[in-house]
Amino acid sequence: MSKKNNPVTQKSGLSTNVILTLVVVIVAVVVIGGVLLFNRGGGDSGGSGASQPPVAAEVLRKPDSHVLTEAPDGRVTMVEFLDYQCPSCHAYYSAITSKIEKDYAGKVTFVTRNYPLEMHPLAQPAARAAEAAALQGKYKEMYHALFDNYANWAVNGQEVSSDEAKANAEFEKYAQQIGLDVNRFKQDVASPNVQTKIDQDVADAKTAQVSGTPTIFVNGRQFDQGNAQTYADVDKSLRQMLDQELAK
Repeated sequence: MSKKNNPVTQKSGLSTNVILTLVVVIVAVVVIGGVLLFNRGGGDSGGSGASQPPVAAEVLRKPDSHVLTEAPDGRVTMVEFLDYQCPSCHAYYSAITSKIEKDYAGKVTFVTRNYPLEMHPLAQPAARAAEAAALQGKYKEMYHALFDNYANWAVNGQEVSSDEAKANAEFEKYAQQIGLDVNRFKQDVASPNVQTKIDQDVADAKTAQVSGTPTIFVNGRQFDQGNAQTYADVDKSLRQMLDQELAK
């Protein structure tokens, strides 16, 4: 994760052991539907979206950016910068964004961008797997496979995994399951074009002053969790922001 504070988790800057302890607790909380304070990866959370000027649309979304859901009217766009190995990104996905993806389908355009953090050794390989799948028109399927199977490749017990060989074997399995040409997938994972795409996402994240993951923008304004203390609070706050934009 990155370097901002997320009212519902804490950022990295914490020791690996502390973060991984949070991972275990967070996953348990998501599973049982419980409530917990948590930190975002690698930085403070949100930032004050209301007080900061909006980030230019061309920074947040490129013509080749990946879209999970698209609204025909294009009035509201939500952009998330994420790290596939980030425990907070997985927690957000499980408790918040996967539900928003379904509930706001056709109403909100949901764009995802890469921001793999150096503290997560498998974040880059996972991003490459997602981008390689995109070259065969299966980005959305790989995005879901990576987060849905997070426990199988991203962590090793209570530790963040650094086993790239195991992770790549898992990614190839997902590629087969979602109907990709696996040989082409393996070639694309290692291609310069895929890495260039990830590097562009990271450059845009820095331009947008992203310092932690997940970081979400709604119509250019960074989502601020405020005093939210639970996943339910964050979900409610984000939905309120989306609904306000939809009502304009």
